[in-house]
Amino acid sequence: MKGGCNLRDLLRLKRNYLLILFPLSILFIWLARKSSFFVEQIYALHVYRWLSQFISLITGLIPISMAELLILILPIILVTLLIKFIIHLVKDKDNIKINVAKGLINILCSLSVVLFSFTILGGLNYYRYSFTYYSNLEIDKYSVEELYDLTKHLAEQANDFRSRIPKVDDNDVFDLSMSNYQLAKEANKAMKNLSKEYPVFKGRYASPKPVLFSPLMSHAEITGIFIPFTMEANVNVDITDYAIPYTMLHEMAHQRGFMREDEANYIAYLAGISSDNIELMYSSTMLALISSGNALYSQDTDLYFEIRDIYSEGIVKDIRANSEYWVKYEDTVISTVSNKINDTYLKANAQADGVKSYGRMVDLLLAKYRAEILGQ
Repeated sequence: MKGGCNLRDLLRLKRNYLLILFPLSILFIWLARKSSFFVEQIYALHVYRWLSQFISLITGLIPISMAELLILILPIILVTLLIKFIIHLVKDKDNIKINVAKGLINILCSLSVVLFSFTILGGLNYYRYSFTYYSNLEIDKYSVEELYDLTKHLAEQANDFRSRIPKVDDNDVFDLSMSNYQLAKEANKAMKNLSKEYPVFKGRYASPKPVLFSPLMSHAEITGIFIPFTMEANVNVDITDYAIPYTMLHEMAHQRGFMREDEANYIAYLAGISSDNIELMYSSTMLALISSGNALYSQDTDLYFEIRDIYSEGIVKDIRANSEYWVKYEDTVISTVSNKINDTYLKANAQADGVKSYGRMVDLLLAKYRAEILGQ
């Protein structure tokens, strides 16, 4: 009789209503997959836009990363709750089954809330229109010659920007002339400049935040990460300096709801070259140059080295410094696990190519090159 009463009490727990958030999340995902109007016109341009700006307004008041704090505190909270739960089971041995059932319900309710929060705070953006919808670019097949011309064009731009960089270190390697917080303000300006050409980027942005434990991110081979729960663009500031500006812009593109990695890279490039800050211009052009250069190398190594020969000494030193930085983090257990998790995450969120989607930025660069440079 006592057990039956406890079972009824279990079913009447108020927290059980949180379980409805799970099927509700599935419903929203299904709608996003089936209706471009729902995910773009209702969710992305209205619901998400206002939610993201409201949350970023709050988290933006704190200069350090709230997401990083949560990641550090969460294990402590979980261990504490587990210990309390075990102690409760030991003290109340007569109702172990009911208490275990309550614990399972608590876990399911928590997972339901997390899934719903992720879905509403950014997950649905994986199903929104491609950025080509707003850029009016037509993605098509391209020849190796076109790829060569694009890479050469980017190399010439990068040479010009590198010659105007205000600060280098003792080894003549790019060195940021401002603090990370000042750079974040410049990145904000760049996104605002970009919104003049593409109104979809209008609105308030929370400044990108440097991660205090950036070296740990490097061990996982992560340069930046957007956390939808706090709407923060978190940036690894331990990486080589020339990569920090475009990483900030990449994560800010996610802030505005463009979740595909290839598109975020392309948007970072657009924002960088629309900036009036030479360091952002150089960094974003280097992102584009390396992407197109890698694609060219995979197609024709001779043509690639033709372009490589025109790189300025400064660019070569920057690339070498970047390679030397990352070589010590390659093929570690942490990096391997991190890449596997990232690959699985991308595939689970409508990016079927997984981490390979990073390379598709070249298609967008070529489309822009054809439209603006070649006039096609």
